[in-house]
Amino acid sequence: MGYSRFNAGVALRAASLLVTLVLLAWMLVRTHWYVAIVLCFVAVLAQIALFIQFVTQAGREVARFLDAVDFDDAAQSFSGLGGDGAYRELGAAMARVSERLRASRMEREEQARYLQALVAHVPVALISVDQAGGVELLNMAARRLFETTVRNTGQFALYGVAFEAGMDSLGPGGTAVLKMDRAAGAMQLKVAATDLALGGKRRRLISLQNIESEMSAHELAAWQTVIRVLAHEMMNSLTPISSLAATAHTLTCEALELMPPDSPAASKLLDAVSALDAVARRSEGLRQFVQNHRRLTKRLEARIEMVRLSRSFAELRRLLEGDLAARDILLTTVVEPETLEVPADPELLDQALINLVRNAIEALCEEPAGRIVLSARRGPDGRVVIAVADNGPGIAPERREKVFVPFFTTKRQGSGVGLTLVRQIATVHGATVDISAAAAGGAIISLRF
Repeated sequence: MGYSRFNAGVALRAASLLVTLVLLAWMLVRTHWYVAIVLCFVAVLAQIALFIQFVTQAGREVARFLDAVDFDDAAQSFSGLGGDGAYRELGAAMARVSERLRASRMEREEQARYLQALVAHVPVALISVDQAGGVELLNMAARRLFETTVRNTGQFALYGVAFEAGMDSLGPGGTAVLKMDRAAGAMQLKVAATDLALGGKRRRLISLQNIESEMSAHELAAWQTVIRVLAHEMMNSLTPISSLAATAHTLTCEALELMPPDSPAASKLLDAVSALDAVARRSEGLRQFVQNHRRLTKRLEARIEMVRLSRSFAELRRLLEGDLAARDILLTTVVEPETLEVPADPELLDQALINLVRNAIEALCEEPAGRIVLSARRGPDGRVVIAVADNGPGIAPERREKVFVPFFTTKRQGSGVGLTLVRQIATVHGATVDISAAAAGGAIISLRF
């Protein structure tokens, strides 16, 4: 074994203590130096205390090391034992373990920061619910979704009775599609839950994902399939009917010209001509109806670029200026800020806005002082919202979803295509369309990008 400072220290301190004890014994037996005897006795006690402290140094270092492990304190250093040959291996082992603890702690902290950043920036809203009904919004997406601080499950009622009931009935491992009523507009959410045990307490982790765009896309795809099949079958029948009706009408007219005016059959042929004329007109009208709806079956492709909305609104005003003036309707445009832009296809966006404003114009046909407000601004969640508001009769709540269904219309001469096409254009842009009631009456139709 190499040189050991510990062994040398023990020997030196033992020899010093022995000499002091011998000196103390000699003075007790041979002298009456009471002051010296007391000082020597104090020196003996001090040497004993220092001797014990020196001998137990390694034990204290081991105890300090175990405390550091217990409290996960990786900042402690245990290099003091490394200089002594008797404890060099122990000191080296303690230093290695301490270094590994320090590295492990740094790795855990990095992983915790990574997971926190991941949860904070994931686009799916995440919340946790404890056994007492307390709610914690775990990331930015959840705070944007709920628009306010939610502290308990009772506050779910703020977003609709159906939403509250669906959240309460959601079991571990369950999923549901819920409608959430928000100030910024209703939203369809896919909700999934799982249970976790953390610190001996059960918590339910719930994810809420906006699937409104996906649902609109699937709904439109289904309608396009239905319309495509119906249009194909109807055109196959209408074409020969229209052709035969026109031919029969022509032949009947020719026969009527060759017939004497006072012939008893002339009146019957006149009735036949009228009937065939009606069949031909209705066939042509139905053909035009089918052609209008066949537009919905075409696949739209958006060529995205940054569109400055103030410029688009100005062009729309010039385009519809005649219609607005003819019906004495005031159109007001608002863009906040003036430089607001949205990534969209300019032509498709213009088509959607034209349809929305024309619908508003038709809704104001019986209003003596019609007003339309076309606005664009960023919502609380950062999304660009384009809204068309009018002071007309509005749209009844039970009809707000139906107006986007092909063939459905509330107008006598309507085709039921306009708003369906608007939703189709919104879907290819990843946007949503919703309808709400204006505070002063009328309707507000909003595009949320």
